[in-house]
Amino acid sequence: MIHESPIIELGGLRFDLSIILMLVVTCTIVFVIARLATRNLSVENPGKMQNFMEWVVEFVQGLISSTMDLKKGKPFLSLGMTLIMFIFVGNMLGLPFGIVTEYTDASKAHIFGHEIVSVTEKIHDEQVANPGEEVEVGVAWWKSPTADASVSMGLAGMIFVLVHFLGITRNTKGYFKHYLQPFAFFLPINLIEQFSKLLTHGMRLFGNIFAGEVLISVLITLGSSSIVGAVASVPLLMIWQGFSIFVGSIQAFVFTILTFVYISQAIDTHEEH
Repeated sequence: MIHESPIIELGGLRFDLSIILMLVVTCTIVFVIARLATRNLSVENPGKMQNFMEWVVEFVQGLISSTMDLKKGKPFLSLGMTLIMFIFVGNMLGLPFGIVTEYTDASKAHIFGHEIVSVTEKIHDEQVANPGEEVEVGVAWWKSPTADASVSMGLAGMIFVLVHFLGITRNTKGYFKHYLQPFAFFLPINLIEQFSKLLTHGMRLFGNIFAGEVLISVLITLGSSSIVGAVASVPLLMIWQGFSIFVGSIQAFVFTILTFVYISQAIDTHEEH
C-alpha cells in the first residue's frame, strides 16, 4: 500500500513535512557520527569511531584517485565524505520501521494549525468516486528521504551546478571547447548528454531506494492480511531488508563516484574528455 505524504501549504507553496523531518534526522545523524569520530582524536590509541572515520577518509580518497589525480581531487574530499555518509544514512532510515497515521475525517487532518492538503484532497476524491463508503487515508511520516524524487534530484542538481561551475572557472577553454567535439554540429547532442547525466544521476538513486521501500510496504501488507501471509512475510522481509542494505550502500557509492567522474571530466585540461 502506497501512503500519502503529509503536505501542507504555506504562502502558496507546498511542503512535504515527512521529507523535511527525514532530512533533519539524516543531517543530525551524520553530524553526530562526525562529532563523535573527531571528539577525542588520538594517534597512539584511536577509538572505534576515529578508526571508522579514518576508514571513510581512505575509502573516499580511493574513489578520488580512481577518477582523477589525487592532488587535484584533494579539495573535494570533504564533499565526497559528506555525500557518501548522507546518502548512506538516508538510504537506511526507511528500512527498520515506518511511522504511518490513518485519517478517515478530513476535518481532523491538521498539524500545527495547517491543513494536510494531501489527505483532504485524497479523501475528497475517494468520496466523490465512492459515495457513501468510508475512506481511510494513510500518511507516511518516516521513510528514506532519498526515496523521494525531489531529494534525489536536488542532490543531483547541486552536483550538476558544482560540476559546471568548476568547469567554467578552472578549465574555461577546454570546458567550452568539448561541447563542439568532435565537430561543431555535435553541440545539441553534447548538451543533451549533460542534462541526461543530471537525470540519470538523481533518478538512479531515487528509483532503487523507492522500489525497495515499495516492496517492503507490500510485504508488510501481506503480513497483516492473514496468518499464512504473516508467516511467509517474515523471512521475505528479513531477506529483502538485508538486500536493501546492500543496495543502499551501493547507491551511495555509485552516486559519490559518479560525482567525482563528472568533476574530473569538467576540470580535465586535456582536449578530450
